[in-house]
Amino acid sequence: MPALISSRLLIFGESLSFHKFSNVSRNTWFSRSVCSLSLGSLGFNSDIESVDKKDTSEVTRLSSFKGVPKSKAKVVRSNVIKAAGARSSLEVDSSLFNAKSFSELGLPPLLIERLESQGFRTPTDVQSTAIPTILKDHDVVIQSYTGSGKTLAYLLPILSEVGPLKETLSDGENGKRTDIEAVIVAPSRELGMQIVREFEKILGPANKKMVQQLVGGANRSRQEEALKKNKPAIVVGTPGRIAEISAAGKLHTHGCRFLVLDEVDQLLSFNFREDMHRILEHVGRKASADSHGPKGSVAKRAERQTILVSATVPFSVIRAASSWGRNPLLVQAKNVIPLDSILPSGPTTLSGNSTSTNSTSNLQSHSAIESLPPSLKHYYCVTKLQHKVDALRRCVHALDAKSVIAFMNHTRQLKDTVFKLEARGMTASELHGDLGKLGRATTMKKFKKGEVRILVTNELSARGLDVAECDLVVNLDLPTDTIHYAHRAGRTGRLGRKGTVVTMCEESEVFVVRKLQKQLGIPILACEFTEGKLVITEEENALPALRAARA
Repeated sequence: MPALISSRLLIFGESLSFHKFSNVSRNTWFSRSVCSLSLGSLGFNSDIESVDKKDTSEVTRLSSFKGVPKSKAKVVRSNVIKAAGARSSLEVDSSLFNAKSFSELGLPPLLIERLESQGFRTPTDVQSTAIPTILKDHDVVIQSYTGSGKTLAYLLPILSEVGPLKETLSDGENGKRTDIEAVIVAPSRELGMQIVREFEKILGPANKKMVQQLVGGANRSRQEEALKKNKPAIVVGTPGRIAEISAAGKLHTHGCRFLVLDEVDQLLSFNFREDMHRILEHVGRKASADSHGPKGSVAKRAERQTILVSATVPFSVIRAASSWGRNPLLVQAKNVIPLDSILPSGPTTLSGNSTSTNSTSNLQSHSAIESLPPSLKHYYCVTKLQHKVDALRRCVHALDAKSVIAFMNHTRQLKDTVFKLEARGMTASELHGDLGKLGRATTMKKFKKGEVRILVTNELSARGLDVAECDLVVNLDLPTDTIHYAHRAGRTGRLGRKGTVVTMCEESEVFVVRKLQKQLGIPILACEFTEGKLVITEEENALPALRAARA
């Protein structure tokens, strides 16, 4: 009962949109209850035995942690026991965090062959850290900037234990099971379908039926028929449709071993609270210290491994992970720490307001900083409201951008903006939730093919959009906070590519840009578009402290 209450309370936490800007320091957001996690406590053993004690006592910690006493270091051990029985501890070399190939990460040979056939040979930093940690059965929160490869970071450990590419197959199994073993939840149809395509790409045409999409906007009866006929091992969908089919008794997930919540900060929103509550109750069961569990129906459920994924990890996500998982770990690029070490102290009210307001604000800012792609350039342009669309046109021409995503805060403004852009000779289209599945799919297809140069959208509809060719993001309306700025900016500069972010603002809104700049620790330079060129009106060397802080 206490676990049930806690999971309900966190869904009523404050919305990300209502966080206020505040002047904070990047280096003090973890000022309380800081603890470090050694690789040894995770079960990662190093083959190097001849180094001195000083070297072997090194611990993994966030780069912003300074001077943490070893006496405060906590050890986190996993006693997770799957339904099939206790799993032996896996010996993993700590050098895997710097792996140069997927073959070093302990993945099955068949899976590595499929990866290589699809052109995946070198893991990203977050993948080389997350994959061995998940394979050790830890509940985790994966945080890395948008476009860093977070999907493969959890997809590969799942496929290493589920389906035809896993390490070993029992006699007569042939990679097929009647039970659903993994559920992946995404806040939008686009992200859900993108995840399905990633699974199908690795599995190949012969095995793609082992993954079933359950997204809203599609025919529910056909989805239920596919579940019955194909008996998939992995389900990917949106909260509403998964909860709907589960309530109808057509989706059986009590034996599920993996629960993945992608873009979890969005899944915590008020609109998803009832659906998420049902999913958390019916997908396996939370791993506990008592490996035997209580008698009854709950004991028949598999202990699930809970994986939360997001570019940003605000306090609401940390609170959710602590409630939904067991001893969760925060996994970042080449970095792993116990999540309970970063919980701000002080009681939390039902509305989500903590007495440690500064700690929560600092946590939010640091979360946004970590989520920004490293190869972006940031600018802002001061213009009047009625001239923003024309400024967008001049911006696109000045930067010679081929694929542009323009963000606005209100859906009703999108159509008017598209009309104005087309009147100026720009190919543009709108993307929002009211378009319907076919309309959204058609728009995205045209945008990816280059038939549409400018995609005008809002924050929620763009979550999960993966357009590698996008080279420019424009904020026609200011984002509400640092987290929303980071998610918008993450649509460009994916997987190390270069990208540009330009924010259009009025003179009275410049102070908001300055606060964003200070909280994110990045230079956002003033610019204007003159004679087909981007002209910087603020010297870049005027912000040495911010550049050093970002580095």
